[in-house]
Amino acid sequence: MKTLTFNNGDKMPILGLGTWKSKPGEVYQAILWAIEAGYRHIDCAAIYHNENEVGEAFRKAFADGMVTREELFITSKLWNDCHRKEDVKKGLLKSLSDLKLDYLDLYLVHWPISFKKGVGFAENREEYFTYSDVPLSQTWRGMQAIKAEGLVKHIGMSNFNIAKLKEIIAVGGDGPEMNQVEMHPYLRQEKLVGFCKSNGILMTAYAPLGSGDRSNSIKKADEPNLFEDKQIKSMASKYGVSAAAILLAFSVNREIAVIPKSVNQDRIIQNLEAAEIVFDQEDLEQLLQIKDQYRFIDGTFFTGSKSPYALSDLWESE
Repeated sequence: MKTLTFNNGDKMPILGLGTWKSKPGEVYQAILWAIEAGYRHIDCAAIYHNENEVGEAFRKAFADGMVTREELFITSKLWNDCHRKEDVKKGLLKSLSDLKLDYLDLYLVHWPISFKKGVGFAENREEYFTYSDVPLSQTWRGMQAIKAEGLVKHIGMSNFNIAKLKEIIAVGGDGPEMNQVEMHPYLRQEKLVGFCKSNGILMTAYAPLGSGDRSNSIKKADEPNLFEDKQIKSMASKYGVSAAAILLAFSVNREIAVIPKSVNQDRIIQNLEAAEIVFDQEDLEQLLQIKDQYRFIDGTFFTGSKSPYALSDLWESE
């Protein structure tokens, strides 16, 4: 499979299995199916509340000789209540314990949003820290420390815009190596992609299929359906693949990693095949010029009158 290369030469498979929204009781089997199918990149996070079961699948896969630890590239993410420097390592150690691992290949600051310790999801102003309380630079120094300790090989972030990335780079020392954001033909993130590439930061696309299976509480009634877009359907017909495969190959053809989630064995296998699709340049350009634009994960659950944060803390103005 095609890989992306970090500055030190380490490689990450460009297509991985996402585990957001994978329910306990399903994610264990999904991990084993994925490894059996050839996946070597698994994306996890503490807030997904399934890392313990993911870890059980890893333990079985290693014990049965399906794969070695060194052959897998495993990512997890620091949740918002562990942004103080002294809490970063605590957050990491909990994920390592749940995942039954000694180290992670990649660890990301999940959001540029800070909660007080022990808060799963802030519901009022008192449960948030502000940037004055816990500057992002403090969180990043904690990330640098766990990398120096050898507990993680690479560090980065998720859902960071250019302004926040510049703030992290200004800290000095080990800089961000990855930025994971929502990306698909309706949200191409071209400014952000350009900035990351010019600063040696790799990128991963989440919600590449539109995340239609997420909770209704964070969905809007009039959301578009990527699978029904005429250009995407036309390309699926041209290449003899599904619309989902075109959406995944969109990121692969931009040299951006992509992490589709599935707990269905057939789809897990089909998604992996998308990594081998090579677009004609004009087809990629047509996808990059689709007029309809939409952000499915809009971040409004972190903003509003009960929060010190605004959407400008999260997203670029495209």
